[in-house]
Amino acid sequence: MPPSSTVNILFIVNPVSGGKNKTKWEPVIRDYFKSLPESIDFFILTGTNDAKSIKDVIKKKAPQKVVAVGGDGTVSLVAKQLLSSSVPMGILRGGSANGMATELNIPDDPKSQLDIIVNGKISACDVIKISEKDICLHLSDFGLNARIVKYFDKSSFRGMWAYGRVFIKILLQRKLFDAHIIADNLDFKIHAYMIVIANATKYGTGAVINPDGNIDDGKFELVVVRKISLVEFLKMFISSQPFNPKKVEIFQTTHAEITIEKPIHFQIDGEYKGKINEVKAAILPCALNVIVENLEGADQK
Repeated sequence: MPPSSTVNILFIVNPVSGGKNKTKWEPVIRDYFKSLPESIDFFILTGTNDAKSIKDVIKKKAPQKVVAVGGDGTVSLVAKQLLSSSVPMGILRGGSANGMATELNIPDDPKSQLDIIVNGKISACDVIKISEKDICLHLSDFGLNARIVKYFDKSSFRGMWAYGRVFIKILLQRKLFDAHIIADNLDFKIHAYMIVIANATKYGTGAVINPDGNIDDGKFELVVVRKISLVEFLKMFISSQPFNPKKVEIFQTTHAEITIEKPIHFQIDGEYKGKINEVKAAILPCALNVIVENLEGADQK
């Protein structure tokens, strides 16, 4: 990495991410860097042809760091353009859902987040390729949670209370579905309420769905929720205890083909993808460099 005086940081900002109380990031960023040697640039997303626009601006600006300012959709959009690149991606919490930021233990305080962008270390993480066209950074799923994502997106309300209301509504309407799973040394059929393709451990709400997950181990997990249990859901929010295998099973793999008997709700990293009945997933080991807190206090790479 070049000396800090020559570091150019590109902030890619989604202006529509987040709720009413969201941070006004651009003035916060400008104020933070006004006495620092780093050079900063901003690129504001418009919602039109954003993927190509991000690719073009990264090529034009040639930054040493790229920072996604938004929710999980923005993070995924930026990450796609940085796959297998030496340029690391930072994250500033700017969305209603901040699952990857939660997974990377990025704090809520804006100054602390910016401190990580400047002084953090670079860590390589795995990415899951989904059906040749999408990527998953932390969690994708069929069924229960995907329905919650769909209805939450349609709602004008935000925050944990709003999420809780939708969660209870969907939980009361839970639907069992049939699936066929082929993965490493696995080939079986199952009845489930939810199947999670998990690169990470927890959702943006903090609920732990994959206690032993690791985003840089070259594998991902399939979490199969066979039965709905209040005890198991409480474990997600208040502990990291193992699930009851009769209710929730976890399988580790490097690839998977999941076929659902009838099309069912599906989401990737908090983005609702509609009803589908087939997904192919494969791990891309250490495909993305991310900027995380440097707990050891060592110099960044």
